Amino acid sequence: MEFSALALVAIGLLLAAWTGVAAWMMIAASAKARRAEAARKAARRLGRMVEEAPAVPLTVRADGRIEAPERLAHWLGLDKVPAYLSELSGGEGKGLSPPQLEQLSELVRRTQKTAAPFRMSMTVPGSQRALALRGSLADPQVSPSGAAMVWIFDFTESERELTDLRLEAARARDDFAALVGLIEAAPMPMWFRGDDYRLRLVNGAYVASVGASSADAVVENQIELIEPVDGVSAEQIAVQAASRRMPIERVVSATIDGARRTLRVTDLPLIGAGVAGYAVDIEEMEEQAREFRAFREAQRSMLDQLSVGVAQFDQERRLTFANQPFRRIFSLPHGAVSEHASFEQVLLSARDHGRTPEVRDFPAWRAEHSEWFLSDNTHEEAWPLRDGTHLRIVAQPMPDGGLVLIAEDRTEQLSLSATRDTLLRTRTATFDNLYEALAVFSPGGSLELWNRGFASAWGLDAELLDTHPAAERLLQAIAPNLANPQEAEAIGQVVRSATLDRQRRGGQVVMEDERVLQYAGVPLPDGNGMLTVLDVTDSRKAEDALRERNRALEEADAVMTRFLANMSYEFRTPLTSIAGFAEMLASGLGGELPEQAKGYAQDILTSVERLTEQVENVLDLSQSEAGLMPLSKEKVDLMPFVTQIVHKREQAITDGGLTVNLRRARGLEVQADPRQLRRALSQLFDNAIAYTPRGGSILVMLGREGGLTQIVISDNGPGMAQDELARALDGLRAAPDGKGLERRQGLGIPLARQLIEAHDGTLEIVSKKGEGTTVTVRLP
Repeated sequence: MEFSALALVAIGLLLAAWTGVAAWMMIAASAKARRAEAARKAARRLGRMVEEAPAVPLTVRADGRIEAPERLAHWLGLDKVPAYLSELSGGEGKGLSPPQLEQLSELVRRTQKTAAPFRMSMTVPGSQRALALRGSLADPQVSPSGAAMVWIFDFTESERELTDLRLEAARARDDFAALVGLIEAAPMPMWFRGDDYRLRLVNGAYVASVGASSADAVVENQIELIEPVDGVSAEQIAVQAASRRMPIERVVSATIDGARRTLRVTDLPLIGAGVAGYAVDIEEMEEQAREFRAFREAQRSMLDQLSVGVAQFDQERRLTFANQPFRRIFSLPHGAVSEHASFEQVLLSARDHGRTPEVRDFPAWRAEHSEWFLSDNTHEEAWPLRDGTHLRIVAQPMPDGGLVLIAEDRTEQLSLSATRDTLLRTRTATFDNLYEALAVFSPGGSLELWNRGFASAWGLDAELLDTHPAAERLLQAIAPNLANPQEAEAIGQVVRSATLDRQRRGGQVVMEDERVLQYAGVPLPDGNGMLTVLDVTDSRKAEDALRERNRALEEADAVMTRFLANMSYEFRTPLTSIAGFAEMLASGLGGELPEQAKGYAQDILTSVERLTEQVENVLDLSQSEAGLMPLSKEKVDLMPFVTQIVHKREQAITDGGLTVNLRRARGLEVQADPRQLRRALSQLFDNAIAYTPRGGSILVMLGREGGLTQIVISDNGPGMAQDELARALDGLRAAPDGKGLERRQGLGIPLARQLIEAHDGTLEIVSKKGEGTTVTVRLP
């Protein structure tokens, strides 16, 4: 039994060992399978990478057999990869050419024997494909039999780029050489600074400008063309340009050939490294600019003195200048020039101030006038404004694209032209409608102007005058029409005196038809002479008649003077006698009279006094109208003078129940005849008393107004209508039958007016029905 147990244990151990070994073998086989699968995957990946690689591997064994992917056959133009290296030349334009194949074979054999690598490039015959070959001895793990490994690269595109680069490089060398030659031949100084900002290259103009012997001397001694400005040297400016990576341009002064010149210097940082520079001589340009500025200022100063408005616009249609007349004409705001207002803004501002014509579509009108800047021709327009102003506008395009706008106010010229035309027409009409016959002769003696009456006055043919004949020919035509043809010479002398001697002369001539013509030569301001002719036939007859009538009037005046003197004596003497006899009867010299007889005597005295006064009025009025009123003027103080007149009528004022208000002013004196002035004022005051009803008032006021002494007599009586006032002023008028006198309204007011006017004064009466009458006397 024990044996059996041991055997079982041994069997169990054996089975366990067998199971372990089987398990181990299974695990090992699985690991190998995994490694083989990984190797296959790696091989496939490496093969794919080789297929996608930019280079194609070519393995050449020692016996000449080759291994390569199908891509190589495609590159070489073969149907498939051959088995041997010698078969790479397929002929008929396929594969390598014999010389290329021979060279490759030689290089491969050398590499197989000596292990020396090689490089080779070729172009596949019949195509543009360029190939680069890199050969070496193959690794023993790749081919242990001493094979050669050749990597073939397709650098067709790289070759093309290299070719282009070679061409560009050659072109760049040529351009650089040309640029160097251009820089050297440039008339302006040019230079180049390296990374250290020191001079490395200068041209001939630079050398000549600094007065150096050669460019090498300039570079060696670092001779700068530009002097330091404000402590900053030219090298420091180049450093600033390089740090900013922007060109720096400045205007400085430098000494060139011993003379100070103005230069525009530019320091230009280059793309690679270094800073280039050049200097342009702008001395002449600056001089021209200074001259241009001086010319422009002088021009603008001159334009400001013109009466014509002038404005300048630049190529951007901005206002650059406007003289004072232009600003005044268009009412421009003060900042229009300084703010460079546009052309459209100027027109809009002018329209707002009513300085443009009235148009229906202003934007279209403004756009149309903006086209002036694009035109090559001068434009001229007339602008009538709504305030009656007429402007002449001239637009002159400038070569630089700007515009000069000229505005001339022609209102006065047009007005003068219209006035001139009117005067010419008026003169013609006046000449043609004058009673005088007129003719104007030039200094040369030819007839220039005449009216219609000239031909008829001398009996001439109008067609002759239309030829503007000379004075001699005209006198020959006039002579036959004269009663005495020899008098034509006197007419010629008058014409010559007016035109050449500039003297006024005249004369008179009798025509053959017994008409009497009076002529005169008058020198005119323009150097011409005018011959005036007047038919005085009727005047001569009227003159003779007037002389006869004047003699008759003188005789009548003498008769009237004698009549007035006789009437004064004849009227006054009976009245004086009647008054004397009545006074003697009243005094009782003829015996004592009864009371009734005394009353009659007193009535006779009163009537005589009244009749004497009326006779005096009639005689004074007659003498005044005849201009025979004698005046003896002296200085009269009005205040006591008028007061005396009022006091003398105190009884009449009291009897009429009137009130008199006398407003007096002291120191009023006039030169007058006291007697005649008293009669005039008394007549006016008596009228006021007579026509003022009981309880009424009379105002008498003395004063001065406008340098004249004024006497006002006003009442609140019934007043007069205008027709009644006219009759009162007339006094006495001739009767309608012409055989006597017609009494209108008494002699007081007409006599007072005649007496006041005899003192060089005036009498004014203002009256209204129901409101009273006011009489104003004004004396110098």
